Amino acid sequence: MRIGYPCINRSIACQGDRTFRLKSYSSERLIETVQNNLNCLEEIIRFNAKNQLLFFRITSDLVPFASHPVCNFPWQEFFQDRFRQIGKLIKRNSIRISMHPDQFTLINSVDLQIFEKGVKELTYHAEVLDLLGLPPSAKIQIHGGGVYGDKNGSLKRFVDRYGRLPLKVRRRLVLENDDRSYNLIDCLRINAETGVPILFDVFHHHVNSSGERLGEAFERFSRTWKEEDGIPMVDYSSQRKGEKKGTHAEAIDLRNFKVFLLETKPHDFDVMLEIKDKEKSALKAVRAASKDSRFQKIVR
Repeated sequence: MRIGYPCINRSIACQGDRTFRLKSYSSERLIETVQNNLNCLEEIIRFNAKNQLLFFRITSDLVPFASHPVCNFPWQEFFQDRFRQIGKLIKRNSIRISMHPDQFTLINSVDLQIFEKGVKELTYHAEVLDLLGLPPSAKIQIHGGGVYGDKNGSLKRFVDRYGRLPLKVRRRLVLENDDRSYNLIDCLRINAETGVPILFDVFHHHVNSSGERLGEAFERFSRTWKEEDGIPMVDYSSQRKGEKKGTHAEAIDLRNFKVFLLETKPHDFDVMLEIKDKEKSALKAVRAASKDSRFQKIVR
């Protein structure tokens, strides 16, 4: 079990998701911004390794406008050596990496142009992970997408479109249950047709479940992961008090997290904390899980 957090580290003095407006695009601006973002990513990886935070979600803004038609600069070739250096650092410290495109990446959209834009965006994410030299266990997670008034038809469209994705995307893609449209049962239906592993979101399951107890849910989604996929990935958060249902907590509730660890035994998995204060809660979770036999740490 590795524990981690997504995209931003608030404890170090760098911003790894810098971007700029489309109207300001130039090759020079892109180079400057990506250099900053990669340097900051390296700082974050070093911080995480030092603090036993061995799971990290890289921001989708690492290379701004990478999937946009305006980007004709060969950033893959230009930054190839820098990506390789950071990838070696990641692998040397046994850190697991994931990425998560935004909610507009919809492969089951009824609009073919939106699907085609989604393919370009997913291809960009796969290229980042490939340039880092990471194995297929470094994943790209997406949601099922829209329902469009016909869930069965939308599920079928997801399955059909999945088969049209590039291999470099399919080998890394995982499907996450969401808090509105596609619960675990729906994701299992898609898995049965495609083989895509299910990344289980605990908080979404509490908001939009199909009636399974947590242990039963873990039993079912864990079986969708093959050896080459690595151990299953899990997103974890809890309800923020006083906010509308489904709002992520500002800080980890350690009592609830310890109950979660007990309820999910003996299943092993890597857990991403989708909690607002990022590495601060992740550091607390590492301490809380340090005596759990599943917990993985770097031995120096």
